Amino acid sequence: MADDPPPVRRALFLHAPLRRRPRVVLERMLELVDDDTPPDGPDGPVAVLERRLAGLLGKERALFFPSGTMAQQAVLRVHADRSGRRTFAGHPCSHLDVWEEQGYNAVHGLRFRRTGDPYELMTAHDLTSIGEPLAAVVWELPQRDLGGLLPEWDELGEQVGLVRATGAAAHLDGARLWEAQTYYRRPLNEIAGLFDSVYVSLYKSLQGVRGAVLAADAATVAAAGVWRQRLGGGIADAWPLALAALTGLDTIAERMPAYREHAIAIAAAVNADGAARTRPDVPQTPLFHVHLPAPRRAVERAGRELLEEQGVQLWGRVRGGPDPYRCSFEVTVGENAMDFTPEEVAALIRDVLVRTAK
Repeated sequence: MADDPPPVRRALFLHAPLRRRPRVVLERMLELVDDDTPPDGPDGPVAVLERRLAGLLGKERALFFPSGTMAQQAVLRVHADRSGRRTFAGHPCSHLDVWEEQGYNAVHGLRFRRTGDPYELMTAHDLTSIGEPLAAVVWELPQRDLGGLLPEWDELGEQVGLVRATGAAAHLDGARLWEAQTYYRRPLNEIAGLFDSVYVSLYKSLQGVRGAVLAADAATVAAAGVWRQRLGGGIADAWPLALAALTGLDTIAERMPAYREHAIAIAAAVNADGAARTRPDVPQTPLFHVHLPAPRRAVERAGRELLEEQGVQLWGRVRGGPDPYRCSFEVTVGENAMDFTPEEVAALIRDVLVRTAK
């Protein structure tokens, strides 16, 4: 049909359809099952995934949720009810506030305290300046909207210590925890051990289908499980989502250091070319941003042309900013991006910018 989008033949974008087509995903999942694999119960894929992630993260228990939005709202509600405080804090670009329609307030009556500069990482000074009792503080590692930036390890520990001294819980938005590990180079349980509760996504780093897991002490997970049921998340037959995540744990997680090295090489090529700039200059993780000296709509048009002519998809979306003559897009290196040489990416970005001038 005339309105159908052009087919994607190659993609820098992590979540392009190339490796997410049903047959491709199902074939990977089949490698983990046999005729005796049960759909549920203690030996079913969901329970296996929960136990495995609890062990990797060093927590007493882990619980599957159909979405990270639900998982984080549930655990923040638990921290708030337990402390008798209704306010939690986090970076102004927190996914909880920017992308989830303020569900923490609409559903749970919680209040979000935006902490720090929107364009910089949250600091210990930002946290000590809050001046009101908090139920919890949320750290997003890495900070996606800042190009995958991370606080240094000692600074992160200092921040968590300051928060815990006030009686607030420390919660990790670890949607991309495996990317963060490539910079910290510490075991997952050591990173997660800083926090009272941890959420990890099953479809971002691990390239599963959908879903999330929340890990914490047994009492916190049990209380969050009540909220999971209240919010409609206690779904049966979640085994396909768990299987897809287990596949990622077995195959993709170990590739993260290679993804980071390729991200560093791509960023170096883009910066050396000079047509665009990356943030950060040297990526800390496999995630970084490319900043373009052109208006968002012109870049979007150029990207459509590139896709139509060459079948190449560079991004999922283009981000505007305060300067209407500049924009940016996110790169998260995974298997899709590994198919591009750094010099090829730089050339494609230059091609986009040439097209915006037409």
